[in-house]
Amino acid sequence: MTVSQWADEYRKLSPESSAEPGQWRTGRAPYQRGMMDAVNDPSIETIVIMSSAQIGKTELINNVVGFYASHDPAPILCLQPTLEMALTWSKDRLAPMVRDTPALKFKVKGTRSRDSGNTLLHKVFPGGHITMSGANSAASLASRPIRILLCDEVDRYPPSAGTEGDPVSLGRKRTATFWNRKIILTSTPTIKDASRIEYEFDLSDQRRYYVPCPECDESQTLKWSNIVYDKDDPEDVSYACDNGCVIDEAKKLWMLERGEWVAESESKRRAGFHLNELYSPWRKWREVVADFIESKGNRETLKTWVNTSLGESWEEKGDGIEFEGMMERCEAYDKDSLPDDILLITSVVDVQHDRFECLSQGWGVDKERWNIEHKIIHGDTAKPDTWAMLDDWLLTNYSVAGRRMMAACSLIDSGDGARTEDVYNFCKGKAGRRIYPVKGSSKYYEPIASRPIKAGRQRVTLFHCGTDTAKDSIIFSSLQMEEPGPGYIHFPHTVDLEFFKQLTAETRKTKMYRGKKRLTWVKIRERNEVIDLHVYNLCAYAVLSPDIKALQKRREPVEVVEPEQRRTTQKARPIRKRKNWVTDF
Repeated sequence: MTVSQWADEYRKLSPESSAEPGQWRTGRAPYQRGMMDAVNDPSIETIVIMSSAQIGKTELINNVVGFYASHDPAPILCLQPTLEMALTWSKDRLAPMVRDTPALKFKVKGTRSRDSGNTLLHKVFPGGHITMSGANSAASLASRPIRILLCDEVDRYPPSAGTEGDPVSLGRKRTATFWNRKIILTSTPTIKDASRIEYEFDLSDQRRYYVPCPECDESQTLKWSNIVYDKDDPEDVSYACDNGCVIDEAKKLWMLERGEWVAESESKRRAGFHLNELYSPWRKWREVVADFIESKGNRETLKTWVNTSLGESWEEKGDGIEFEGMMERCEAYDKDSLPDDILLITSVVDVQHDRFECLSQGWGVDKERWNIEHKIIHGDTAKPDTWAMLDDWLLTNYSVAGRRMMAACSLIDSGDGARTEDVYNFCKGKAGRRIYPVKGSSKYYEPIASRPIKAGRQRVTLFHCGTDTAKDSIIFSSLQMEEPGPGYIHFPHTVDLEFFKQLTAETRKTKMYRGKKRLTWVKIRERNEVIDLHVYNLCAYAVLSPDIKALQKRREPVEVVEPEQRRTTQKARPIRKRKNWVTDF
């Protein structure tokens, strides 16, 4: 029995996790048959699925778990990007499947069972068990031999599980003692040359799903470039086959039922599958087009669309940005005449031995921002007088739309170690003014602002900033925008060419890290303080996480109601009898 045969006979879809609860039918998405049945091929050890969202990757993993728990018992490890996501998968996916599938219900014990071996992250069944883990947890990846390794969304894994190394490699080592092991890797891709799933797919036999044209019977893959739609009427969408035949979407299921997987490369014991959203029976072509039209105006949303709809990695245009011509972006405003669109202000400080490099920025709707003041405070940063000058600058009031505004959040870099204690001492007791120390982290996919921790003997609130993530957003998105709008960065006429040289002083390069390709930012000029200041301002905004729409509403003028009108529109207040505190209570 293959995995697809087992699913068609025994698997039940649960109402909590499926829009179509009831008996599983592989014929609903015929391309899933080849992906599932590759698990039963004894010549294949590793299965790689690089695809878009909405094609059923998670349900495929569920079927593999159900097959082995019911039909071919084995020790299984299901690896999710984080421990929290592993818990969510256990509660929202695995538990309903076990409950509603009779073939599993009496084999896999529930969490409430008196058997202490069953927990949310560990389930036992006759002849095997399934352990659920996060790729960020080194302890859960050690000391447990497994035969079936399921790695979901591998492009969201951290570069290292603690200090132990690559989580996928750690998981592979757990399968070393089994001759009949199976390793399944699934994910939507992310950035080219940094995508785990793309790297694994390139090593595979690279299978693609070929479907026949209902008009000319030409076998071909479904490509985005062949989608035909009218810009004025995006609801009218069709597909042009490679020979020019116009195909209506009503024929899509007919094509899927007659499709087949074709390997475009050669690989021993490694099968790879690539699929985009155009194949999905749960997504209409017009919906894919609508998502594209909505996302194409912004680089970040377009990148997400390429990853999650086309199932392809995003390739940046160039590894950096040149400072020549940046002076042309300067606008006629300064710190004494700020644009009215600014709704809040952040400020950050880079600490050097002989100076403080400071930058304040104003923020508007959709992260549109204005550089306000680049201030350099010269002096020995080990002396209290220099810190007193910094404190005065942090209290600066700016005039915006007739209102006096000061920084809503200020971050001070404490990362180089030279002045860390001084930074902690300065920030101690200033949490009420939202003045915090910050430390940069170059781990890829690290959030721009992490959860705060207590640091130093002063027990100050410290934030970690994902500098690489922030630089990607600034260099590849904001600085490449040509028109003001969401995410755009404005510059005042008071900045000089050196300011822009430092802002563009880093470029991104691909380096090998523990045998894996990794994108990292490297300096191409000696001074780069300005890019760091922009990064930390983005972090300060993330720390605040403001309701910017609410701030905008407060700025809008309030309609004044005349006294005569107020008397006619307001209801009379009912007369309430005053309570006697002695008798009534």
